[in-house]
Amino acid sequence: MLIGALLPLLLFVFPLWKITLEAPQYPTPLGMYIHINDFVDANPHDIKNINLMNHYVGMKYIPEAIPEFKIFPAGIIITTVIGLLIAFKANYKWYLYWFILMVVLSSAGLYDFYLWEHDYGHDLDPKAILKFTNPDGTVMGFQPPFFGSKDILNFRAHSYPQSGAYSLALGMALSFVAYFLGRKEKRKSKS
Repeated sequence: MLIGALLPLLLFVFPLWKITLEAPQYPTPLGMYIHINDFVDANPHDIKNINLMNHYVGMKYIPEAIPEFKIFPAGIIITTVIGLLIAFKANYKWYLYWFILMVVLSSAGLYDFYLWEHDYGHDLDPKAILKFTNPDGTVMGFQPPFFGSKDILNFRAHSYPQSGAYSLALGMALSFVAYFLGRKEKRKSKS
C-alpha cells in the first residue's frame, strides 16, 4: 500500500497525457504533453503553432493555465497523504476505500478532460476565417479524440495517456492488490 500511495506523486515528474496532430504539411507532428499542472510543447513552439492554426477555424487558444492546474496537484497531494496514513495506521480494509476514492477522483478528472476537449473543439468563434460543415450542414467540430486516433480534416489526431497516468493507475492497482493480500492474510490468521 505504501508504494501504491506514493506512485501518484510521479504525476509531478511525468506527463499525464499527450495529444499529437499529424498532417502532410507538418513533417514533424505537432503535439503537446498535458502535465498535472501545465501544458508543454512536444517539440519547440508546437503549442504556438497549434494555436495559430486553430485560430483560423475559430478555436480558442490553448490557455497557459486552467483552474484544474491548481486543483489536481492539491488533490494528488491530499490523496497521497491519506494513502500514507492508511498504509501506516489503518487495516487492510482501508486500502479498498483509498482505491475507491482514487477511482472516483480519476474518473472525475477524465470526465473534466473530456468536457474541456469538447468545449475546446466545439465552442468556435462564429467570425472565424474558415468555416467547415458536416455533410448534414451542421458546423464541424474539431474536438481531438478523448482516447485513440481520429481524422479531423487533413489531420490525424492522437490522444493517449503517458507515464504519469500509468504511474497513477499502477498505484491504484497496488492498493487493490494490497487489500486482497491483507484480506487473505486475515483469513489465514483466523484459521
